[in-house]
Amino acid sequence: MMKSSDLSLRQRLRGFVFTVPWNLLLLTAGAALVAFAVKSVAVPHGLLTGGVAGLALLCFYQLPALDAGVWFFLLNVPIMLLGLKMVSRRFVLYSLYGMAATSLLIDHVTYVLPVADPWLAVIACGVTLGAGIGVALRSLGSTGGADILAVIVRERYSMPVGQFEFLFNLLVFALGLAFLKLEVVLYSVAMNFLVSWVVDACLSLFSERRMALVISKQPEGIVQAVLNTLGRGATILDARGGWSGEERKVVLTMLNNLEMKRLEELIYNIDPDAFTIMGSGFHVLGQGFSKRKVY
Repeated sequence: MMKSSDLSLRQRLRGFVFTVPWNLLLLTAGAALVAFAVKSVAVPHGLLTGGVAGLALLCFYQLPALDAGVWFFLLNVPIMLLGLKMVSRRFVLYSLYGMAATSLLIDHVTYVLPVADPWLAVIACGVTLGAGIGVALRSLGSTGGADILAVIVRERYSMPVGQFEFLFNLLVFALGLAFLKLEVVLYSVAMNFLVSWVVDACLSLFSERRMALVISKQPEGIVQAVLNTLGRGATILDARGGWSGEERKVVLTMLNNLEMKRLEELIYNIDPDAFTIMGSGFHVLGQGFSKRKVY
């Protein structure tokens, strides 16, 4: 049976996700990964990272008098103003911290990843950069740049962040063709395809929920098991068999991935003849799951 103390702990952990320290921690970790990808991998190999960071690198390659971190900061100023107008003050303040942390870390990273093969560099930079952007976007802010534009587009048009960033990066690469070798641009396109995939994977990693529909002759027993053992809610639906016309009860519940196997065992200990449908890929908002993310 789920104890009340376990429930309160779970609720406190969910609430902690919206606190300032947690969001600053995510932004700092994301900024560190982005800075490492840019300065330790992309710059030594002349790769174009895409986004505003890619524009900053283009400016740095052509005008190295200013460091890449300084260019990144300068290009972000108008985007920050746009975010302030179209998203929220809180989002912009968090993103301002993420942008400043990224710029500062880019300037101070001196380590160069000892990789000579360009494809290994593409993989290393793509995974690290995508993870950094994804971790930062798990917060209520971002690392600035195209991430802010991606959030604006997602909030208004429901376009996935990774998809928007990939399209935005195509514009950056088209500009890069005027200044860089075709080979470098093609490597960068491959790298940023990986970045977009990793970003979306990071954002959905802990958000996927599973729905279970259980048709059973003992619905009350299953409901009590869900409530008391798993600590989840359940809804009983009235149903009627399409062929038999027999009235039945259907139990509906939403769980995370770790709880699905436990539910399966509970169901078949109560009713071995139960008919169970389990679906994945749901984004669930509400009590016991994720709160609506308001920027």
